[in-house]
Amino acid sequence: MANLEASGRANLMGIGWMISSMAAFAIEDAFIKTVTQHLPVGQVLVMFGVGGICVFALLARRAKVKLFQSEVFTKRMMLRAVFEFFGRLFYILAIALTPMSSATAILQAAPLVVVLGARIFMREKVDVQTWVAICVGLLGVLIILRPSADDFSTLSLLAVVGTLGFVGRDLLSRTAPAVLTKEVLGFYGFTNMLIAGACYSLWEGQAFVPLQVHEAMTMGAALTAGVFAYMALMIAMRTGSIAAVTPYRYTRLLFGISIGVLAFGEPLDVPMLLGCAVVIGAGLFVGWWNRVRNSG
Repeated sequence: MANLEASGRANLMGIGWMISSMAAFAIEDAFIKTVTQHLPVGQVLVMFGVGGICVFALLARRAKVKLFQSEVFTKRMMLRAVFEFFGRLFYILAIALTPMSSATAILQAAPLVVVLGARIFMREKVDVQTWVAICVGLLGVLIILRPSADDFSTLSLLAVVGTLGFVGRDLLSRTAPAVLTKEVLGFYGFTNMLIAGACYSLWEGQAFVPLQVHEAMTMGAALTAGVFAYMALMIAMRTGSIAAVTPYRYTRLLFGISIGVLAFGEPLDVPMLLGCAVVIGAGLFVGWWNRVRNSG
């Protein structure tokens, strides 16, 4: 009984961190979308990466955590870095080049793939009710997207690749050695962003431009939200079970679409509202079902 109570508390804590992370990521997306209207995407990635590196280096020093450890360079962690490289690069490209609500909606496929990965690679048990709820949530995403030649363009694939990158990163974060704290993972996560920005800048061939005051402030706000979101996500993925915590990624849909509509004037129609209701309802059901199962 004590173990069940502890498991339930861990799941609730993980869910709380996940929701906080998703809200912060949506805010970060909004600031990044705003600043990429004035600055090259590669420059934004490089600046964001440098800022995050500095912040997490300071946090690691404050926590007296070593940044350069042999565990960082294991095959598993190097694979995690590759996934994060593609996740960061392609999702920010999606945010910059497509509607924020569309990119956010595509990202909601992540919970299904994460749970599938946890089942295949980590042997974590997932019951039928959870599978059904997550599949219903995926159906809600399809209602939002309404795939067609116009709605699901080639640019939409940017968000798909970014989503797959984040899925791989999150699964491997779950298996990261305990000595690789959130400060260490954050430091190397933003190092990946710096590298991604440098690579994209070389490929794009667009020169960096001087920062204006409002652009610098927007970058600072995006960095603050991004650092908090990253730390909260790392905590969430290491707290509770993956099946209980990851469905609450769906809340990013609510935050992202709300910001897209209110801040960027993106359209909101009946299918979008219906899809959001299905996705959020599925995520809430999974959380409720896990609490009922653990209490029984």
